[in-house]
Amino acid sequence: MTSADQEWHPERAAVVRPAGPAPAAEERGGRVAIAADHGGFALKVELARLLRDAGFAVRDFGAAEEASGDDYPDLIIPLARAVASGEPRRGIAICGSGVGACVAANKVAGVRAGLCADTYSAHQGVEDDDMNVLCIGARVTGRALAWELVQAFLAARFRSDERFRRRLGKITALERAE
Repeated sequence: MTSADQEWHPERAAVVRPAGPAPAAEERGGRVAIAADHGGFALKVELARLLRDAGFAVRDFGAAEEASGDDYPDLIIPLARAVASGEPRRGIAICGSGVGACVAANKVAGVRAGLCADTYSAHQGVEDDDMNVLCIGARVTGRALAWELVQAFLAARFRSDERFRRRLGKITALERAE
């Protein structure tokens, strides 16, 4: 049985606390964007509810209903543009595998999206790479793990060591050149 097949009890979901400084008081329960196509719709609805219950203001970019004819770029690109503008500072993009959402989000300058299937990558991507969009594959990630990924992603903070800033500077220069 895979984690996606197991019965999920959100009230028993563990709160993941990655290493590093705790979120500043003003960032706890902050704003987060979320979007999904039909492949991630059900997971998006559940994660949005859990985020609201945890005190986050959730900006939902759709889909508004589960419709197999929708296209992930139409939903993910507006989310990515909002995150790139800084309002909100973090986003969650969901599709069936997570790959399409990640590809689309990374086409927007200023977005650093990562497809994560483990909590280490969800927090390390923020800490070292300043990841600002978490991508999740709803058809390959169980709901309990998806919630743990979201918690790890939102609790993490960029460490801003010189080496991490230097690497991000190279990515920013590449975006400007294109």
